[in-house]
Amino acid sequence: MSESFKEFKIADKQATLKIDFLIVGGDMAGLACAVALRRVGHRVTVLEQDNSDTLNKRRESSGPCRIAPNLSKILYHWGLKNELRSIAVEADQVNLLLYETGELLGTHYWGEEVLRDTQGEFAFTQHAALRHLLYELALFSGAVVRLGAKVSTVDPVNQTVTLAESGEKLQADVIIGADGPTGLTRRLLRPPVKEQLAAERMNMYSMTIPREAIMEDTDLAYLYSQKYTTMHNWFGHGRSALGFPVRDGFGLFIYGPATDVEYDTQWDQHISPESLDSLLLTAEPKLKKLCRLSEEVICTGVWIQPELEDWVHQSGRMLVIGEAAHPLPSGSLQSTAMTIEDAAVLAKLFSHLRQRDQITTFLWAFQELRQPRCDSVTTKEAGIILCMTMEQSEVQQQRDDVTRAKRDMGKGILGGDGEDSPESPEWVEVKDVFGYSAEDEADNWWVQWGLLRERAKGTDVSYETLPIQVKTAVSH
Repeated sequence: MSESFKEFKIADKQATLKIDFLIVGGDMAGLACAVALRRVGHRVTVLEQDNSDTLNKRRESSGPCRIAPNLSKILYHWGLKNELRSIAVEADQVNLLLYETGELLGTHYWGEEVLRDTQGEFAFTQHAALRHLLYELALFSGAVVRLGAKVSTVDPVNQTVTLAESGEKLQADVIIGADGPTGLTRRLLRPPVKEQLAAERMNMYSMTIPREAIMEDTDLAYLYSQKYTTMHNWFGHGRSALGFPVRDGFGLFIYGPATDVEYDTQWDQHISPESLDSLLLTAEPKLKKLCRLSEEVICTGVWIQPELEDWVHQSGRMLVIGEAAHPLPSGSLQSTAMTIEDAAVLAKLFSHLRQRDQITTFLWAFQELRQPRCDSVTTKEAGIILCMTMEQSEVQQQRDDVTRAKRDMGKGILGGDGEDSPESPEWVEVKDVFGYSAEDEADNWWVQWGLLRERAKGTDVSYETLPIQVKTAVSH
């Protein structure tokens, strides 16, 4: 794939002082961070415990992934529009249905509106396909990616990482923890604790159904014959489903109570499709059929991790990012987007690196910028899951009746209630999240605070010019 990166862009602003970064973890967060830091000139080594054989197996059995506009916008800015479109399916609308009956409650078509308002596109792909793209890009950009490099210990004070099998000790100027919510680096900042998302324990089941199998079934072929590429949301009593087309298949998430087994948040637990029978007892016939066409199901628990007070180690030389810093509930739309935003913000800050005493300042600035955004998005994502899985109640009935009323008036489900309000508050809020510009936020911080701090130290900042017009910060 490296031959495809013809439009890949090195950042206009390059770091004056180039330093060494060690990234623990080579999934989305670690690889995106490696690419972003290479774009501004730093030296990067990624340590990933999976070997090439394991990665290939994951590519064969990975789950679906949604690409939010705030994610695609960053990759487009990096010059990856063609590469992203080669692995993804662009989305146009969403259908809302009842889990138990299949009744279509309503539809919302966004089409070019999202691109116009957010400078990004909504798309669907496979997790492994996006990870592989970032892996190839990290190598292409000059990062060192060491596979089969399981880490046994991390010493933030001395900025060293020790490998488990060989005992080899690596050192860098900064350690980036991108090893997830149960990884070593997060545990250095807080002991592992998890909280339930709702009163009932909940699991999520992820699968990809082959396109051929769907097209051969006359009851399901409609999923591919609609005018617009559509995401389907089934809202039920204490359970829900979310489905969308990906290349060569149809991705499906199912949320439901953990009645028999409570899974952790790892994505390597597999069960047979038959194990879902009890969860699907109340599901509409087409949804049942769809699930039974799956060849493999990946299970994960739906948990909200307690907030991490500090993302920066007290040594000032280790930072956690991605799921290690702010894990979202499994299957959240913004899970991958938040990790790519992290990478973009961190690299923007370190593009201004001129002196070593700025390193700790930039790490804390990263948390200052990212924590409010990620906390807000996590709360929204948890609320969406709880709304989708709402138990039968008056509130649930009111939700469905409002949606039906909009449908019967020919309005989109995210449309407003009248001529004076063409958009619902929910859709305005969604577009606000989609329209966020991570790199603009970092630029704003540098202009408002970074330069001020450098001047206070007596540093000559006449060398600093911004190549773009800094925009007003988007609300969190």
